[in-house]
Amino acid sequence: MMNITLCVSLNNMKTRNNKIQKPSNLQTPMTATYNLPDGPQIPRWLRMVKFISQPVKYVDDFAKIYGDTFTIRSSQSDNHLVYFSQPQAFEQIFTADSSHFEVGRGNIGLKFLLGDRSFMLSDGDRHQRQRQLLAPPFHGERMRAYGEDIRKITQQVSHEWQIGKPFNIRESMQEITLRVILRVVFGLDEGELFEELRRSLSDLLDFISSPLMSSAFFFRFMQKDFGAWSPWGRILQQRQKIDRLIYTLLRERRAQIDQNRQDILSLMMAARYNDGQGMSDEELHDELMTLLVAGHETTASALTWAFYWVDHLPEVREKLQRELNTIGVNPDLSSVAKLPYLTAVCQETLRIYPIAMTAFVRIVKIPIEIMGYKLREGTAIVPSIYLAHHREEVYPQSKQFKPERFLERQYSPYEYLPFGGGNRRCIGMAFAQYEMKIVLATVLSEFQVSLVNKRSVHPVRRGLTIAAPAGMRMIATLQVKRANTPALI
Repeated sequence: MMNITLCVSLNNMKTRNNKIQKPSNLQTPMTATYNLPDGPQIPRWLRMVKFISQPVKYVDDFAKIYGDTFTIRSSQSDNHLVYFSQPQAFEQIFTADSSHFEVGRGNIGLKFLLGDRSFMLSDGDRHQRQRQLLAPPFHGERMRAYGEDIRKITQQVSHEWQIGKPFNIRESMQEITLRVILRVVFGLDEGELFEELRRSLSDLLDFISSPLMSSAFFFRFMQKDFGAWSPWGRILQQRQKIDRLIYTLLRERRAQIDQNRQDILSLMMAARYNDGQGMSDEELHDELMTLLVAGHETTASALTWAFYWVDHLPEVREKLQRELNTIGVNPDLSSVAKLPYLTAVCQETLRIYPIAMTAFVRIVKIPIEIMGYKLREGTAIVPSIYLAHHREEVYPQSKQFKPERFLERQYSPYEYLPFGGGNRRCIGMAFAQYEMKIVLATVLSEFQVSLVNKRSVHPVRRGLTIAAPAGMRMIATLQVKRANTPALI
């Protein structure tokens, strides 16, 4: 769900919104020479500073100059990055035979956090096999069974707010999504192990998402362990502590005989490969870390943005509140998930500032042609989710938050892709959307949350993702109940 950068040669053949024309001088595939789109010619250090400190402006500026596709050139001749943002390009990339690409290598920077066996870092048969084992709990009735846990946790956290006193909205959303992960995935909601994991995971993820450590993902010289007093050493020490806690949990869970447990860890432990074997403790550990990293910070960021937009635009708040007022006390949560305007608000939240600005980077393993460009082995393909979500011919007035656009038309998976695409689309997509809707509906049925500072806010880098500024504060007041309009909870 997170990623990096690329480059393109336009040869004066297109503008930002014009249809791409295939160069007429390309040779047949068997004899073709490799070609790249144009791209910026600026020093790497200067480019990286902007990439880290201004991630949205970074791609916006390049797109204005070079168009739909551009190349970020590497000093190594075959390691260039090529950005694509056209729906046609995404269709070609996502439907291409997976043997053309390596994806795990493009995300190897996450290995220190996820482990060697994470399905996110694997390719080929192993990746597909792990997805098949992990995906079922995130869909259908099994997923919806977790709805009451999400609602209960949301109530617990929101009832800790002091009416009329400012609180950090992101910290509250992080607390909700972390508790949801620990309950739904790990099967923990109380006890010493729960508290230790909650505290340790929160500390680690907050630290690696700080402005200083966000840079460490992109500069190897910062990834040096000089002991617990050094930033990277502190990360590794925290990671080791979390490892011990997770392996303790796995030992305890294997010693239990409870066929009725429905948390995702228990389902993972019961799952079997085609040969009848289950996952090892090492595999379970790495997949737990993957689900945690992919599903905690990202959903917290999306929820923070949703509360910002609902307060920032009174007309959105009024429409959403009217819709929430139409459902009764303690409604069936599946009916909440089907509310059209609530769904549209969540969709638009994920469109305007997608948490991961790019889909998974694909490193070319077998030469391939995308949009007329013949890309050689080692070239990194970057599908830009952010630029795709701001194509004016697809999303008129794309910089404006307009949930109505999702009520007026349906977008293809190559036009709207906040969770990536192809065989790398996030397995937790349905769960994340479901969680967003339940949290929003539960909070807004009881509280109105308003920004302390009414100024517009803009996304900032948070580790490998983009998010609202960490210090955003809001005030909760009790929702005014109109006559004959029952609350959600």
